Parts: sequence; C-alpha cells; structure tokens
Amino acid sequence: MSVKRPGEKVGPTEVQDPLVRDEIKRAAVWLGLATTIVLIWFLAQPILLIVGGLVFATMLDGGTRLLGRALPVARGWRLAIVAIGALAFIAGAFWMTGLELVNQFEALKTVVQGQLEQMGRWAGSLGLVPAGGGAEAISRQLMGSLGQLTNAVGTALGAISSLAMIVVLGLFIAVEPRLYERGLAWMVPLANRQRFYRTIDEMAFTLRRLMAGRLLGMAFEGVFMWVALSFIGVPMALALGFLTGILAFLPNIGAIVSGVLVVLVGFSAGTDTGLWAIGAYLAVQIFDGYIVVPTVARRSVDLAPALVLGAQLLFGALFGILGLALADPIVAMIKVALERRSAALAADGAGEA
Repeated sequence: MSVKRPGEKVGPTEVQDPLVRDEIKRAAVWLGLATTIVLIWFLAQPILLIVGGLVFATMLDGGTRLLGRALPVARGWRLAIVAIGALAFIAGAFWMTGLELVNQFEALKTVVQGQLEQMGRWAGSLGLVPAGGGAEAISRQLMGSLGQLTNAVGTALGAISSLAMIVVLGLFIAVEPRLYERGLAWMVPLANRQRFYRTIDEMAFTLRRLMAGRLLGMAFEGVFMWVALSFIGVPMALALGFLTGILAFLPNIGAIVSGVLVVLVGFSAGTDTGLWAIGAYLAVQIFDGYIVVPTVARRSVDLAPALVLGAQLLFGALFGILGLALADPIVAMIKVALERRSAALAADGAGEA
C-alpha cells in the first residue's frame, strides 16, 4: 500500500499531471524549433536547390500557360515545346558564341585587373590609400569577387551539378504540379487546406509574374548592351552583354557589378569610349528600370527595393551565390504567405465580431 507523505510534489516522471504535460509540450516546441533551425542551416544548399527547382518549374509553367493562348493543345505537349525550346536556345547560344565568349572572358579578366590596379595607383598618388603597395593590394581585393564571377561564368564547372539538379527538379514539378501540391496539403489540417491551396496559387501567380519580368529584363539588357557597346567600339562587347544579361537576374547588385565591368572595359579603350560606355549603360538601365520591369513585374509583385537589396545581402552572406540569386523569389513567396495569413486573421476576427 502506497503512502503519500505530506508536502510531496509532483516529480518529473509523473507525466499524467497537467502541469508536467504542459511543460513537456513547451519543451518539445522549443526543442523542435531549435532542431529545425539547425537542420535548415546544415541543409541550406539542398533546400536552395529545391527552391531553385520550384522557380524553374514556375518559369516553365508560365511559358506553358502563355503558349496555350496561341496553341490550343494538351498541356503536356505545350510543356514539352517550352522545355525543348528553352534548352535548345541555351545550347544554341553557347554553341555559336561559346569559343568567342571563353576568349573574351580571359581578356576581360586581364583588362579589369589592369584597370583596377591603375585606379589603385591613382588613388595612392592622391593619398587616398597607403603608399608602398597598398594600392595594388586594395585593387587585388576589389578584383577578387569580380575575378571569381568571370571565372564562374566562363567555365561554369562548379555549378554544373547544381544547375542539373535544378533543371531536373523543375521538370518533374512542372510535369505534375498538382501531385506535389496535394502531397504538401496532406500535411496541413483539413480545416486549413482550402486556405493553403489559395496561398499556393497566389504564390505561383506572383512567381510567374516576377520571373516573366526578370527574363524579359535579362533579354533586353543583354542584347541591347551587346549592340550598344559594339556600336561605340567597346572591346569584348559580346562577353559584357552576356554578363549584363545574366547579372540582370540579380536586381540592384547585378546592375552594380555589370556597370563596374562595362565602365572599366570602356575606359581601357580610351576616355571617349569610356564615357560612351557609361552613357550606354545608363540608357539601358533607365529604360529597363522605368519601362520594362515596372510594366511586367513590379506593379504586380510590389517588392520594396530596400527589402530586396537587404535580403540579397543577407542570403548572399549566408548561402553564397545561390542564396543571392534566389533571395528575390524567396522574399516574394514569404510576402504572399504573410499577406494571406494577415487576411485570414482579419477575416476570422471579423467573423467572431
């Protein structure tokens, strides 16, 4: 027969007590949150590859929907046409310009390195940097990221596997998007599934508009920069146009990097050519920033430039170039989710009132 002594309190093994159960639930929540943060940190690259696959699938889906307006065939055929067309365009562009691009990228790196060192010596002569080799050291530091960028774009050896995974994931998701949507919805309570479906649809719509504006901006900036620089006689115009188009996927930061490259290479051919290069770059950026992009993307997505820039800096510092490239889509999806959550809470509050 058990005897209960006076003043005894519930022990940690007495899980049937309501107080102990509540404390265990709180501890489990905090432990689960900490475990989730740790897993996200260590699995950041695979998660970003999945997000990249979702973004690529969204672009394929957007092209399929757009093609459906002119070609009334089954969705599978339209998706196949869009996917084959995109891959053929990329392969054809590299096939026709690959050798010239590789040669121009090597020359581009040399020219930019020389221009930065010349700027460093000029700053040292004015006393802006320490004398005795300080100017050259600063120039090498400034050139570090640009040199890595041109090497990555010129060879792309380190990104082939990641790009292949993104393409494969995007193709699988684009073929049967409803299958994966139902799989995610299965983990959501029944009472919230309709809200979940609406949120997913709005996220997909936002991403389609965002990517449409981004692709249009990339094509415009790359082609027009190549034509303009070739017209004014800037060396390596094809490589600069290609880099400008690729970097246009990264708003704000991409424009700054491509602008620095264009100006440095332009002034390597002379002062007049450098001034014309500045004018051509500003004309392309102003037209793209105030006409092309607002018409297609910004008015529908409505992302604040400072928010996008801050997210790019944060994701780039944490997760590298892949995080930098996907910061904009991730911010857009988070914004949609938060807006839908706020709208749902407001609707619930109005219903209770």
